[in-house]
Amino acid sequence: MKKTRTKRPLLTLLFAAVALTSAAVSADVPTDPFDVQPLLVGSKAPAFEARNADGSPFSFDPERLDKNTIVLFYRGGWCPFCMLHWAELRKIEDELFDLGFDLVFMSADKPEILAEALKGEDQPRYHLLSDASMQTAESFGVAFKVDDATIVRYEKHGIDLKQASGYDHHVLPVPSLFMIGTDGIIKFQYANPDYKIRLHPDVLLAAARTMPNRKLRD
Repeated sequence: MKKTRTKRPLLTLLFAAVALTSAAVSADVPTDPFDVQPLLVGSKAPAFEARNADGSPFSFDPERLDKNTIVLFYRGGWCPFCMLHWAELRKIEDELFDLGFDLVFMSADKPEILAEALKGEDQPRYHLLSDASMQTAESFGVAFKVDDATIVRYEKHGIDLKQASGYDHHVLPVPSLFMIGTDGIIKFQYANPDYKIRLHPDVLLAAARTMPNRKLRD
């Protein structure tokens, strides 16, 4: 009897661990990126919790924003299109900061990978966050489940989504961007299920310049 009693808690813990890694997102997540339904302009941005590169928590509360905020979802450091777009946006980040924006980059990678990406960079002004569970991407309506054929193709190229995120859900975000005002309302949105097509930095700047700057109002 003692052996039976000691095995049950171990089995319970094992099943709980499996549930945590596989049930991070709901069954409503579409299996085709063209079926995602991003939050629209005029919608209230959702509150969310994410993790910094050092594993510490980061909280976003749309009810308590003192700056306009740009939240950008990208697939991960393994995606060359994401890295190219990120590099392009970094070129205009100073102007975005001068316009009074906070910049939040949401990655599907786990914090350890983000920490590697930040090595050698002193105190970045932007936030690089891990949404490895994909719960935040789901709340913004941009999460989708990668099909089996794509997973196999990725693995042939050395891309392991489970290793990158730490989860076995095989869920990614459609590359997307949300511009959120200090009232918590989405003022501008761009999401394209074709991951090769990204928002041009000049378009983002044009949209950003139309936003009221709290610093100027003060």
